[in-house]
This record gives sequence, C-alpha cells and structure tokens, in this order.
Amino acid sequence: MSTSTGAPPGGRAGQLRGDDVVAEVFDGLPARYDRLAYLLSFGQDRRWRRAVVDRVAAVQPRRVLDVATGPAGIALAAAERTGAQVAGIDLNEGMLRTGAANIRRAGRQRQMAVAVGHADRIPFADASFDAVMFSYLLRYVDNPAATVAELARCLRPGGVLASLDFHVPPNAGWRACWQLYTRAALPVLGGLTGGPAWARVGRFLGPSISVHYRLHPLTDHEAAWRAAGLENIEIQQMSLGGGLVMSGTKRAAAGAEGAG
Repeated sequence: MSTSTGAPPGGRAGQLRGDDVVAEVFDGLPARYDRLAYLLSFGQDRRWRRAVVDRVAAVQPRRVLDVATGPAGIALAAAERTGAQVAGIDLNEGMLRTGAANIRRAGRQRQMAVAVGHADRIPFADASFDAVMFSYLLRYVDNPAATVAELARCLRPGGVLASLDFHVPPNAGWRACWQLYTRAALPVLGGLTGGPAWARVGRFLGPSISVHYRLHPLTDHEAAWRAAGLENIEIQQMSLGGGLVMSGTKRAAAGAEGAG
C-alpha cells in the first residue's frame, strides 16, 4: 500500500475518497492515531464517543457492527458497555492491526473481531445487526446517501444506526476560531506529536470537513437517513458545534407491523 510523502493539496481535500484517503492520508500513521481526534476535538472526542455508545446501548444489542472502526476504540467501548458481540471493518489494514492488538490487550478476542471491508460493500447479510455505528466516514465516500443506505441494509428493523463526525461550528465567532485552529495550529500540533505523517493529516482534515458540509449540509444528511428507512432521527451538535452525533431507528418493513 503506497504512502504519499507530502500533504494532499488543499484543493484536493474534498476530492480524496476511500482507497485514496487510505493511501495518501492515513496509511503509515503511528499507532497513537486516537490522539489526533483528541487534538482536533479539543479533548472532547471521548465525550462524543460516549454519546454514540449511549444510543447503541439503548437498544440492548446482541450484535453490533462498527464501520470505519480504525484502532477499534469506539468498538471496544461498545463491547464493554453492552456485552454484545462486536464486529469492526475498515479499509486501513495498519489501523486494523492496531485494533486487533487493542482487542487482545483488553482480553475481548471472543467477543470482538475486525476485518478489512468497504463501507459501500459491507460483507454481511441484510438485517444482521441490532446496532450499526460509524465514525468519521461520510467525508470519504463517493456517495454519502448510498453509503447510509448500505449501512441501514445490515440493520434489523427496530435497530439503531449511530454516527460520529467532526462538524463546522455554526456560530460565526466560534467558526473563525475553529478555522484558525484547524488550518494553523493543528498541523503544527500533529507534527510535534507524531511527526510528518500526523502533520500531513492535520493539514488535510480541516479543509476536508469544511468542503464536506458545504457540499452536503445537515439537511442532506437527515434526508439520506430518512431515505434509507430510518426514523426518530436525532441530530446533536456537540462542543459548540465542533462535533456531530446522529442516530436513528430502522423502520419496520411495510406491512410487518400488521402481520401475525
């Protein structure tokens, strides 16, 4: 798997998708990847993760799928909180190796498994899971609405879909501070913390977030979830709008409620 030696040009931040992101941005990152989310979120990402796990735990799941699982941080949190069997998939093999090591370290090999997999071609049957969750995913797919539909396909009726991503603060003042931090401070902090690989990611993330929400505002996200068969959709902007947690419940199939 190839690794770019320089940062993706700013104009490409909204164009890199899927395998390109793995190859040019995230491949070769140090195992301490979770620290980057901590830096970008001003230390708030753990609270955001808890909010996602809260939504998953509410349905008392027996089987959970975590898409874009990375080093399996949120998957481990869900496994510990719910006691469910948890499967995780990701494109990045290096991240998955770190995730597998984290699972072994936690002693949860019988409860959890991770494997290479694409979010737009999930290798599980329809209605296989009681809960599906994903983090920092839709900015990197070609068709966010189609990916949401594929995620919902794997979810049983009545199950919950929950997600976490960064967001652009809606308040003009906080947005200006966020722009300054993500464009100027984050690449420096990333470089100091993890070297050139993290500096590259730091330069990429801020523009990628801005471009994504310019092309796909929150109204588009909600519409995609509804089109995928989800209802009771909750949208929570956290930490002054820098984080976004969404959740929804999969509707029963037409005629299912009256069957019996």
